Amino acid sequence: MTAIIETHAVSKIYHSNNMTITAVDRAEVSINAGEFVGLVGPSGSGKTTMLAMLAALLTPTEGQVIIDGQDLAGMSEAQRVDFRRSRIGFTFQANNLVPYLTVLENVELMLRLNNLYTRTSRDKARDLLKRLGLEDRINNLPNQLSGGQRQRVAIARSMIHDPSVILADEPTASLDTQRAYQVTQDYSELIHENGKAGIMVTHDLRMCKYVDKIIQIEDGKIISILDTKPEIEALISCV
Repeated sequence: MTAIIETHAVSKIYHSNNMTITAVDRAEVSINAGEFVGLVGPSGSGKTTMLAMLAALLTPTEGQVIIDGQDLAGMSEAQRVDFRRSRIGFTFQANNLVPYLTVLENVELMLRLNNLYTRTSRDKARDLLKRLGLEDRINNLPNQLSGGQRQRVAIARSMIHDPSVILADEPTASLDTQRAYQVTQDYSELIHENGKAGIMVTHDLRMCKYVDKIIQIEDGKIISILDTKPEIEALISCV
């Protein structure tokens, strides 16, 4: 299989008030096309820092982050911005939908930003929203949706421009259990169907029933990688 995301001894180190804080410590990760991964660990373990480096939002202090065969460290800031906009789809816990745009317009925004807006791509946006059960909501504003519906709009927006990588930072944290399961299942199915490399940061191990691999991180270090169903199910059963 093709590795879409690779890190090689990647670290993020901060210096403050004569202290050295290693947020991520020599992490080695490889994620293939069509693979959905859960990144788990306690608060302050380095999950969000790791995700930010994979999203080209933070530059590693040491090591390499390679996305789609391209080394992010070798890019200028302008190149990273372009790469992030075109090759990475990101969903935040707060979903960050534009409040004065409709559901359809929020999804189409990524097409416009990437100069991909055509009649065909507009139809693709409608089809994706239909796939996510939102066909009767395309003209609604975000404040007219439930939390689960808003998160599904955010999923559509993160995927509409055909990025290689889908990253989600605690996408189910504000949802009840039923809606959280539905949102995670939607992520899993779309990542598998479209051959994306997906990573979901989560505190809720129950959501990992839909992932192919679990990466556990503590104190900035990757302590285990579980990549078989029995291993994943055994960890979830401990919840």
